[in-house]
Amino acid sequence: MTQTAPAPQITANMPARHRKAIIFCCDMGYLPYAALAIEQIATRHPDRDFDICICFNERAVTLPDSLAHLQVRLIKVSYGDLFEGLRLDQGKSADVYLRLALPDALAEDYDRILYLDADILVQGGDFSALLDSDLGGHAIGAVRDNIQWRTPNRTPPQFKLLGLPTAPYFNSGLLLIDPAKYRAKDLLNACISLGRAETARMIRHDQNLLNAALQGDWAELSPLWNWQYSFSARFYADVQGPHILHFIGQKPWNDVRGEYPPRIRDSYTRFIAAHFPDHPAPAHPARQIAPDSRRMVQMLLKHLMSCRKMGRYLAKFPTDLTVLR
Repeated sequence: MTQTAPAPQITANMPARHRKAIIFCCDMGYLPYAALAIEQIATRHPDRDFDICICFNERAVTLPDSLAHLQVRLIKVSYGDLFEGLRLDQGKSADVYLRLALPDALAEDYDRILYLDADILVQGGDFSALLDSDLGGHAIGAVRDNIQWRTPNRTPPQFKLLGLPTAPYFNSGLLLIDPAKYRAKDLLNACISLGRAETARMIRHDQNLLNAALQGDWAELSPLWNWQYSFSARFYADVQGPHILHFIGQKPWNDVRGEYPPRIRDSYTRFIAAHFPDHPAPAHPARQIAPDSRRMVQMLLKHLMSCRKMGRYLAKFPTDLTVLR
């Protein structure tokens, strides 16, 4: 497959210091949320053997001086018209596809990349050990999307639209990438070609392109690394103790209904006040969701009805570093 546009180029505020990296892609709007996750990771790894990076395109990202001690590598990734012709939701820019270009752009710097979305909260985990996980020859390791946690044979809507058979389907909020394998499979071009050919039938962005290109050819990681904090799984999180909470729907900083635990919202409130005082403060609802509210009852019933299926899913991962290859 032939590259249809110039390979992405990078410029950075500092050279790479290690051969593996944790990378966020965001703009200034999401920077405070990514920065909190970065601080949480850095605090847990004071002698880390990996870089922490923020990648961006034309809209430059700068961290406040109060976070300079985190030693974040800021990388501008210039991709030209590489993503021209791909589907975009209203109000979105081609930067939603930026993570697809990271393995090609940074292959000379890193042998392993852990991409993370900005809408996460880090609670624990050995990130260095995760970066060293054996992916069994796969280009990508990821966590199954929550639509398949309880029903692993469910066909994703995108696969139905493309006429693809059912296959394991991952959430792209966390991607453990082997850049050499990624490039050997020519995944960047495979995704671009598919996205341009199927623009009318594509939904969402990079997640569906990667899943459709791989069709199950990926290594499955424990959900503790990408706990998709949803209506049907949030209560289990307090029992399982996931390392990463991923807020896939309503964000805790916009929680006007009081559904998130105050500790989550307060984490953002304190961090933003300390380091991003000009950024809008998180919403603070007048009260928390009531134990006898209809919404609470619905969530409790959903958890009760799915507990056996969730038990079977979680039992596949005896440890947090179990990889299903």
